[in-house]
Amino acid sequence: MGAGAVGCYVGGCLAAAGVPVTFVGRPRVLATLAAHGLTITDRDGARRQVPPDRLRLAEAVPPDARPALVLLCVKSGATAEAAAQLAAALPPGTLVLSLQNGVGNAAAAQAAAPGLRLVPGMVPYNVAELAPGAWHRGTDGRLAAFDETALIPWLSIFEAAGVPLDLRADIASIQWGKLLLNLNNPVNALSGLPLRAQLLERGWRRCFAALIDEALGVLRAAGIEPAQVAAVPPARLAALLRLPDWLFRIVAARMLRIDAKARSSMADDLAVGRRTEVDALSGEVVRLARRHGLEAPRNARMVELLDGGWPAPPPRLSSAELERLLGL
Repeated sequence: MGAGAVGCYVGGCLAAAGVPVTFVGRPRVLATLAAHGLTITDRDGARRQVPPDRLRLAEAVPPDARPALVLLCVKSGATAEAAAQLAAALPPGTLVLSLQNGVGNAAAAQAAAPGLRLVPGMVPYNVAELAPGAWHRGTDGRLAAFDETALIPWLSIFEAAGVPLDLRADIASIQWGKLLLNLNNPVNALSGLPLRAQLLERGWRRCFAALIDEALGVLRAAGIEPAQVAAVPPARLAALLRLPDWLFRIVAARMLRIDAKARSSMADDLAVGRRTEVDALSGEVVRLARRHGLEAPRNARMVELLDGGWPAPPPRLSSAELERLLGL
């Protein structure tokens, strides 16, 4: 449900492995898949293809659908609407795994579709569309989901399809750990650069580090311990990002294992005029801060920059300009 970057990548890997998958998405994406099929590649050199005649495509949830599992992959702003559509078409108790950014989408979907069985999850890697119907994973990692018994039979299927899935009791901590990393998404979008090129410039990293520091302070006040999702523990990440460029290249070699092709999905959203997910990332930090009597002005500024004037696109900024706007 949501044939975009994550939906096409994970669903495409499953389909290429022989799992019957129905892709529900926007007409533009479905028309591209119908014309070109689906090509899945990754930074390890793997390549999988599903020809057009093997793809099952739908603009809405088929009324007679009885899926064993739904992967909810829509953008955060579409969660409630997508969940309501699923609830209207699917039997009560249908298992739905949220593979979305942020920390609140599974709860929002459950509220909109109380009869379905929602499970929160986390996608660790970056996926970008390199050509029509061609989706590429540019970073590493394993999918994670809450330790739900009904997902156990799926573990071997996901593993065989090349998208391994781990079940974790501490999924909320993992989601917050991933959200800290995703605070770079609005920075990357404003930079206009590929992810690796942006991370190699200290000015952009200083902006990213400032957002992380602010979020960590809010999490401490809320009694939330974010899990380590990247190669570096959350508490050390900001200091690492502030290192001089030459030293960062050496110390952060594992973090820089990113394809030159990789870019944030937020940058893709800006390119086609879609509303971004900044409210589900920086906005979540702002809301958590306010619930604890605090402010998160730098994350609030990112929401303002990316979302305040929508649908007008935000200006492309230099790293120095963004540092000034964040008060660095």
